[in-house]
Amino acid sequence: MLLKQIEAFVEVVRCGTVSRAAEVLGVTQPALTARLHALEREIGQVLFVRSGRGVRLTDAGRVFQPHAERALMAVADGRSAIADLASGRAGKLVIGATGSVSSYVLPKVLKRFRTEHPLVELTVKTGHSEQVLNMVRSELVELAIIRELRFDDVDVIPLYEDELMLVTHPSHPFARRGSVRLADVVAEGLVVFDRVSSYYELTQALFVGAGVPPRMTMELDNFEAAKKMLEEGLGVALLPTVSVARELELGQLASVPIIDAGPVHRRMVVIRRSDSGAPGGIARAFLDILLEMVGTAPHPGHVRGLSTSTVPAVGAAPPAALMAGRAAE
Repeated sequence: MLLKQIEAFVEVVRCGTVSRAAEVLGVTQPALTARLHALEREIGQVLFVRSGRGVRLTDAGRVFQPHAERALMAVADGRSAIADLASGRAGKLVIGATGSVSSYVLPKVLKRFRTEHPLVELTVKTGHSEQVLNMVRSELVELAIIRELRFDDVDVIPLYEDELMLVTHPSHPFARRGSVRLADVVAEGLVVFDRVSSYYELTQALFVGAGVPPRMTMELDNFEAAKKMLEEGLGVALLPTVSVARELELGQLASVPIIDAGPVHRRMVVIRRSDSGAPGGIARAFLDILLEMVGTAPHPGHVRGLSTSTVPAVGAAPPAALMAGRAAE
């Protein structure tokens, strides 16, 4: 059963004559009659009978009429939904992200996206970078923000550099001294979090590479718990800059440069399946906003992303207004 046959049926019912319906549809009367006969053959019933003033429905035609009208409405709704999807006005977008991205990067980005695209249904799935990569591969999410992982089956868009910084309570001796050495940190001991995360690996590599294996005084499983411990004066920790930007600005925590260590950082990227084609309207709209608000690398066809505020290296003092009023990781 062809859509044009159903359109012919509904239009003849509306117009009352084959000739007027043919004129409305822009086809010849014989062509329209052929569509009606083909529909009747497929259904196995006569749908119209001729009368002196045109045509009228048979019993079978009256039964079929509401179904035909609903079919045309469903097709029209489908076309409208596809148009909304292509333009980014409506639809569904499922995003993958690491926990830190979900907590500290996406809220401001999604707030703006929701303002500009209020009809889009959003879902965010979180996990470690390797887990989120598998979500992309399994098509559980359309795109994701993770640390850089090189694989042939995903396309990668650089987003920003994510750095670790040594932080503690403002009253801690480290904060009063203004800077420390790696040996001082080892003597003090570290509050660490999430052994399976790349942050833990970066922390380990920093000390082991310098020949001073770290000493740990407390182990937690998330950023927020680690920050709360530091706010109570319970030690020092290497934390992602974005996770402590607010606390630094409010004076609840203080950053302490490590003068004999270089930067400890990782690149954060947006990934999509390589075989998924160009991003559609909704995904394209989200990427544009994400790259504008968070991105630090130029991307073809986009406004260059606003640079994150200068992120202090482990061996350098932070700026006074670190990343004020914006999200980044």
